[in-house]
Amino acid sequence: MALWKKFWLLFAAIWVVVAGLQAVILLAASEEPEKALLPAVLGVAVPALVYALGLLWEAISRWRGSPPPEK
Repeated sequence: MALWKKFWLLFAAIWVVVAGLQAVILLAASEEPEKALLPAVLGVAVPALVYALGLLWEAISRWRGSPPPEK
């Protein structure tokens, strides 16, 4: 597995836990439960976007002829 994917996995796990806690706290403490929707959506969307950017970066580096990193 590429190093950037390992870092992405760590980032995604931390991001999802923090966003989930934030959404749960907003649901429990707020009188407006729709406020919890944004952290829940961002909890999924941001890691997906970062992964897509990583794949794009990897594809561009291959297209430019950079040698793949040693394993």
